[in-house]
Amino acid sequence: MAAAQSSSLAFRIRTLRLATGLILFSYVTTHLLNHALGLVSIEAMEAGRLWFLAFWRQPPIALVLYGALLTHFLLALWAIYSRRRLLRMRAGEATQLILELMVVPLLAEHVVGTRVASAFHGLDDKYTYVLLAMWHFKPSQAAWQSTALLVAWTHGCIGLYFWLRLKPWWRRATPLLYAAALLVPVLALLGFAVAGRDASRLAADGEWLRQTLASLDLPGRAASATLTKAIYGVNATIAALLALTLLARLARDIVERRRGLVRLTYPGGREIEIAPGLSVLEASQTNGIPHASVCGGRGRCSTCRIRVAQGLERMPPPSPAEAAVLKRVSAAPNVRLACQLRPQHDITVTPLLPPTASPRDAQQRPAHMQGMEAEIAILFADIRGYTKLSERKLPYDIVFLLNRYFAAMGQAVEGAGGRVDKFIGDGVMALFGIDGNRARGCRQALAAARAMSASLEALNQTLQHDLTEPLRIGIGIHVGPAIVGEMGYARAVSLTAIGDAVNTASRMETLTKDYGAELVVSEDVAKAAELDLSAFALHQAEIRGREERLAIRVVPRARDLPG
Repeated sequence: MAAAQSSSLAFRIRTLRLATGLILFSYVTTHLLNHALGLVSIEAMEAGRLWFLAFWRQPPIALVLYGALLTHFLLALWAIYSRRRLLRMRAGEATQLILELMVVPLLAEHVVGTRVASAFHGLDDKYTYVLLAMWHFKPSQAAWQSTALLVAWTHGCIGLYFWLRLKPWWRRATPLLYAAALLVPVLALLGFAVAGRDASRLAADGEWLRQTLASLDLPGRAASATLTKAIYGVNATIAALLALTLLARLARDIVERRRGLVRLTYPGGREIEIAPGLSVLEASQTNGIPHASVCGGRGRCSTCRIRVAQGLERMPPPSPAEAAVLKRVSAAPNVRLACQLRPQHDITVTPLLPPTASPRDAQQRPAHMQGMEAEIAILFADIRGYTKLSERKLPYDIVFLLNRYFAAMGQAVEGAGGRVDKFIGDGVMALFGIDGNRARGCRQALAAARAMSASLEALNQTLQHDLTEPLRIGIGIHVGPAIVGEMGYARAVSLTAIGDAVNTASRMETLTKDYGAELVVSEDVAKAAELDLSAFALHQAEIRGREERLAIRVVPRARDLPG
């Protein structure tokens, strides 16, 4: 129960963090765009400021803005408290957290010196005042303020990256988003610098400077002292909150260890002991066990998912947020998100994705990509006499010939609705009906065989001057249960099928040599496709690896199959 509540709390915190982050990023974006108007003139900046303040200083909007700033900072402290592996964060996560903690201290002096001074001491905090204060009277403040804006902007961009890179359209939008991430701060800093130079040039006129300062209603000495104390108070409060957070972490760790440890067992028998409350993902990363996590443990990407072999019955059910992610990837009942599962009892787990998983692995995919058992039709095809053919050709001639052959066969398979599994030497393996429709898969496989035969005849005519004799193929088709899923390692991962039906289809392709035919198809395929193949010879063939004989149809030319 406690673990379920913890998972639900984590989801609400992530949602709140995203919402407050978007509010603050919107403010920073419009503020930077206002700065960019300095490339035109100070007057343009002042005009833009009127529109900027007309929105952001509306009492309800201002309340939401300052509430978002306070909440976002407190959530940063919560991230420090709740993250067990604080010193083992990835570079991007650590950078985002550090920048988040820096934003308030960096902006404290500017906010107090403008917004607070304006609200409580009547200061007219227009751009002319800011530019004179930072570029004429205290140039170091210009560098400080520029750093603060860059820190806030960079923090926001990292947050958006972690959020948006899981979206299906991310790759298409990446160039535009990266351009905006670079251009907005560059134009803002250029506009700020140009306007600051113009303000300093105007300040060289003593009369203009005197009149301008008089119009700003600058705070007196007592008010300035009060504002300075407020700045120190903000920074002291931040330091105290950070110290209390670290002390709270220490106290929590001591209490949890006194409650006893939980044992996690990984593949290969490796065991680790963790304090209750630690997520499986945090346990892996803390103990140096490679574990995929594209979203950084935020419960969004699903790449950290694990199969729980033992102890699942003692685990709390997934929270609604975790359940939604698991449903998106068609996960089995014993699959959980490692970043959300916080075991209170011993469990045995197996990570389902390699540590090198990418955002692509977080996208919603059909069930057959995850691994399932299905009745499918399998087709194998092979060039007859390939060894003899290759002995008479130069290497580049062989490559050219095979590429033309593979293109023709691949187009025939895909045109019939099938999927090319792989090219093996001079052979082709294709799958049909992986969507679960056995009858349609068989019809598609037979249509593909007919099209392959016709395509080969056309290819022979095209290459007649390059071949001493026409290319011939043998095709075998069978239908049956098989395990379908993405298999492989690293970049060598593809959708494939394994099982007895696959082996049988391969053996049937070999039988075409014994019968001197172009196609051997099992009677099961013909029945499932509801296609009358009675015009072709029926045999009871012995298939290596099978105890019973298999009824097959021998088709001399696959292009003669009925439509």
